[in-house]
Amino acid sequence: MATNFRMIRRRKKNNLHLKLSGDFDGMSAMELLNVLEENANTAKKIFIETDGICTMLPFGRDVFLKNFAISTAASNKLIFKGDPGQKIAPRGAFCINGNHQHQISNCPN
Repeated sequence: MATNFRMIRRRKKNNLHLKLSGDFDGMSAMELLNVLEENANTAKKIFIETDGICTMLPFGRDVFLKNFAISTAASNKLIFKGDPGQKIAPRGAFCINGNHQHQISNCPN
């Protein structure tokens, strides 16, 4: 894992809030995947704030998307905030950037 990667977790009611910072590499991707899999069935929504990501490494992005095993129905619980989030958001997830929100379509990323 990138030595400067951090993930701050906070629960608020039935929602989970994750704040990512540092460099997003393959190990960082696996850490995020583990947290999402652990919470996919219990959290109503999972907010992932990505503006703190300094560098989105292509390998980290690929590891995340290729190993994402949560169903499309559960992926619609995911809400990625910030520019880097658009690069890693799987199909079915939502992205918020500024005042715009959109859902990732079924087209390949």
